[in-house]
Amino acid sequence: MSVLIVHESMFGNTQRVAAAIAEGVREGRAPEDPEGVRLVSVDAAPTTLGDDVTLLIVGGPTHAFGMSRPNTRADAISQGAPLGTTTGIREWIQAVGVRPGLSVITFDTRVHVHMLPGSAAKMSAKALRDRGFDSTERGETFWVEGTKGPLEQGELERARAWGNTLAHLPAATAL
Repeated sequence: MSVLIVHESMFGNTQRVAAAIAEGVREGRAPEDPEGVRLVSVDAAPTTLGDDVTLLIVGGPTHAFGMSRPNTRADAISQGAPLGTTTGIREWIQAVGVRPGLSVITFDTRVHVHMLPGSAAKMSAKALRDRGFDSTERGETFWVEGTKGPLEQGELERARAWGNTLAHLPAATAL
């Protein structure tokens, strides 16, 4: 059994959150199974999910009130995003083979602005359910101080703790 974490990141904030989630999942798993957590950038993510994947975690930055689009990624690159990518979680969700019954949970990073609507976690959970991933839940939002970051203080620790909690979900511990 394994946990697959697919993430999209432009400025590195979502990547750092995904890595902290992976650390937390590893910390919360049985010592005899430390290798069952894979962290993959959306550019390298598989479009066929093996039967060994028992929990899929998908995360990305919130751009323009939802998941990134080619034009919002291009805008991030023009602002100096060092991890510029042409593929986002939106495109990956459309390309990945559906596994009904697979437990999926989403997360996102967002600028912490009072009353600013929109969430990549919410939109990706909806897109995954619409594609046929019927056991998908919206997870956490992790806060950044501005478009480029950095992450707000304590967010990596919160991501690690959340990952540890996810390690104890039935899907994460199923053999």
